[in-house]
Amino acid sequence: MELVSERRGMRSVVIEQPGRLAIQQRALPQPAAGEVRVRVKFAGICGSDVHIYHGHNPFANYPRVIGHEFFGLIDAVGAGVDPQRIGERVSVDPVVSCGHCYPCSVGRPNVCTELQVIGVHRDGGFSDYACAPARNAYPIPAAISDRHAAMVEPFTIAANITAHLQPRADDIALVYGAGPMGLTVIQTLKGVYGVKQVIVTDRIVERLEMARQNGADWAFNNAEASLPQALLERGIRPTLIVDAACHPAILQEAIALASPAARIGIMGFSGEACTLTQQSITSKELSIFSSRLNSARFPQVIDWMAAGKIDPQRLLTHCLPADRVEQAMLMFERDQRTCCKVLLQFD
Repeated sequence: MELVSERRGMRSVVIEQPGRLAIQQRALPQPAAGEVRVRVKFAGICGSDVHIYHGHNPFANYPRVIGHEFFGLIDAVGAGVDPQRIGERVSVDPVVSCGHCYPCSVGRPNVCTELQVIGVHRDGGFSDYACAPARNAYPIPAAISDRHAAMVEPFTIAANITAHLQPRADDIALVYGAGPMGLTVIQTLKGVYGVKQVIVTDRIVERLEMARQNGADWAFNNAEASLPQALLERGIRPTLIVDAACHPAILQEAIALASPAARIGIMGFSGEACTLTQQSITSKELSIFSSRLNSARFPQVIDWMAAGKIDPQRLLTHCLPADRVEQAMLMFERDQRTCCKVLLQFD
């Protein structure tokens, strides 16, 4: 069942092959059984979209409609889906899992053995319309604006790593990286868990200012001075560390800086090797957690956002029409001083 649409086709942002982006006219997709079709209103640009554009994502195949952070209205449903959902405002979880493998059975659908990610393994939300499993389309309450609803997915990344780390108010937290991932982690540590001391390190002055605006208590420029020396001089030993800069050299430093019994979260996907010793980890009995995507964190983040515990507006710096997608992606990639999160407007 679907609403009558005057469109016979739709615009889709397609990476035809690495380095070649096109806005194509495509036929409207029809939702399969158990699916909904979403008329996309806003979609966010992520670093992984840029990686697919440049051919640096090992999981993507081409041609591919990118985009995994998107919000819109359900305008059609497939067989088995309640037609009353038509017209619903929804944000879409890009994690599509099988539901029966071992990771799924223990609540870890984000590492499903048959994992598909919308916008990576299957066509995504940089399109006027996109289909997704009905269970992946989460209703958005009226308290959350359309633009902010497109920001639910980025905050689920922070929700996932912090769920592993279980922050406490008395933690001394250190976050590497004041990009979008680091900023969502800062907001989550401060606004959700009430962590009293959050230290952030980055090499870009403007990003450090963004970190302060998002709640960081101390923003440290590690391009100008030694972070280990600065922490030593102040007698600070972090009890919780998050690597949101995703450089392989960071883990070794984090292990050295961490307090005994600390927890370390790593979010990077680099294939480069890093050198560690068992002694450096076991002598302090450190806990190291990795995090990929999100494990059904959308309801949690929607509740946080509706309650005002997190504020997506602090990250949003630009919104461009979908037809200017290439300009928007280049800006996101190259202008790290003034650009944080960029939305594309489709509707």
